[in-house]
Amino acid sequence: MRKILFSSILAFIFSGNIIAGGPWPQPKGKGYFKLSEWWIVFDQHYTDQGLLDPNVTNGVFNTFFYGEYGLSDRFTIIANAPLFSRSFNNNLRSATTNEVLAPGDAINSIGDIDLGFKYGISKVGAKIPVALSLSFGLPTGNSSGGIQNNLQTGDGEFNQIIQLDAGHGFKLGKKSSYVSGYLGFNHRTKGFSEEFRLGLEFGLGFLKEKLWINTKFNLVESLKNGDTAAEVNSTSIFANNSEFASIAIEANYYITKKIGISAGMAGAFRGEIIAAAPSYNVGIFYDLK
Repeated sequence: MRKILFSSILAFIFSGNIIAGGPWPQPKGKGYFKLSEWWIVFDQHYTDQGLLDPNVTNGVFNTFFYGEYGLSDRFTIIANAPLFSRSFNNNLRSATTNEVLAPGDAINSIGDIDLGFKYGISKVGAKIPVALSLSFGLPTGNSSGGIQNNLQTGDGEFNQIIQLDAGHGFKLGKKSSYVSGYLGFNHRTKGFSEEFRLGLEFGLGFLKEKLWINTKFNLVESLKNGDTAAEVNSTSIFANNSEFASIAIEANYYITKKIGISAGMAGAFRGEIIAAAPSYNVGIFYDLK
């Protein structure tokens, strides 16, 4: 079961980060860069039937670098790199004797890196901007580590996500705000199931736009067309068919016109083969715009 948990939660970690930014490409020569810490610790999970089940305490900690840079006013390159990833599980103890049945373990390595680009389909300044993104998930992490080879900082497969974003900025009363949404498809390799993706985001500016609060809804639905664990001898293949619906909230505060800090949390309220616990993140960003 721990193999299933770590594969699925790592799919959750890396699946959502490259889609940040919405339908607004960076202007030429401008960019957005962020260094953040993301973590989750959980002792229960959603089963393949969507039910809650307990498990030995597991955790994942990741230090991310995220960057967007405009090569032109309509073409932006994107990178999302887990520079350091730590996965661990605690001792598994007997409920009756407290005897250690399986010792705890941990691994440290780089995670799976995402590289991609975004192209603005609509003209710069359009009332409803539309953008097309393509990202590549590189298998740079450790897909099988630890004493029992059941800890992971990556899923071991090369995937490609194509995504269409649209949005609109407007005034809500006297406050600046925006709404955006996306539709995407994740093509996976090495026997992993393909996925449909959908998301919505709403943001609202406060304190003369120094503070931004945004909420996000993300949905991942598996096509369940990949190999099963019985057909493939691989720990990372147990991430197959994981899916979830999640809600996230994040605050971004500009200390200066370009430098700011952020903090947020997210959690899946429905899922299959995924951790049932909130995740947290804190970071510092540099906004060249």
